[in-house]
Amino acid sequence: MKYYGFGIYTGEENMRIDSEILDNAITNQEKEPIFRLYGWSPKCVSLGRNQKEDFLTEKIDVVRRLTGGRALLHDDEITYSFVAPVSVIPNGETVIESYKYVSGILIDFFKTLGVSLDFGENKKVSTHFDYCMLLSTGADVCYNGQKIIGSAQYRKSGYLLQHGSILFGYDKEFLEHLFKEEVKGITTVKDILPNLSKEEFVKKLENFILNSTNIN
Repeated sequence: MKYYGFGIYTGEENMRIDSEILDNAITNQEKEPIFRLYGWSPKCVSLGRNQKEDFLTEKIDVVRRLTGGRALLHDDEITYSFVAPVSVIPNGETVIESYKYVSGILIDFFKTLGVSLDFGENKKVSTHFDYCMLLSTGADVCYNGQKIIGSAQYRKSGYLLQHGSILFGYDKEFLEHLFKEEVKGITTVKDILPNLSKEEFVKKLENFILNSTNIN
């Protein structure tokens, strides 16, 4: 496993870095998975590959992802990205199984914190402005039925890029103002582990990634 250390960048920079990691992996025919952790400054909304942005009326940084899915506000969170050849992932040709494999790395990490996460059930939610964290696909990661990690995936030339948002905290009032709908059914690291700082969380996750023998 190759690892890119945690850094904080603008939305445009973050999406460019993820894209470059994927393209370089393809060019060099990398066999090892590549894991990256990052943050965002200023706060930013990322849109799915084909998503319209006409619902946004707030002045805020906006970037478009390579991946599909719904809009996300990147603010008080830790984002991960994972790049690998599809062939190194068990049943990697199956999208749902590859989602679960990558997300399973994060589930295993949370176990080391004494927190049990699982995959949410598919849920149809009436959401007219497409805030990603209100929807559950069955491959998203939940705590007691509440979504805490939302992910999206893109494939190119036999490789996949999966990235996602690990909610550390959130401003409910701002989210509801931004997306103009009630925010419910989500939880955060702060809710579950109120005494753990974001810096401590990132350090523990970094150590887990670097020392785990279960990641190819």
